[in-house]
Amino acid sequence: MANHKSAEKRARQTERRTAVNGARRSRMRSSIKKVEEAIAAGDKKAAQAALRAAQPELQRGAAARVVAANAASRRMSRLNARIKAMS
Repeated sequence: MANHKSAEKRARQTERRTAVNGARRSRMRSSIKKVEEAIAAGDKKAAQAALRAAQPELQRGAAARVVAANAASRRMSRLNARIKAMS
């Protein structure tokens, strides 16, 4: 338990950030899942549209350090490669 005013404030801020980051991580995972499902269904147009929608979510997550920037970039690159490989 926080004993100082500044420690109490930091605890409040941490609680708020945790909630925001959790929501952001959830949105990222959901958007990636939509791309994965479209790829599995074999629908290239839907997969491309889902990837276009997922890219900003991944970039926001990387900017907020919810996920490492290289990890977000790698994820987008690999999803894009899988979509390109579809016939």
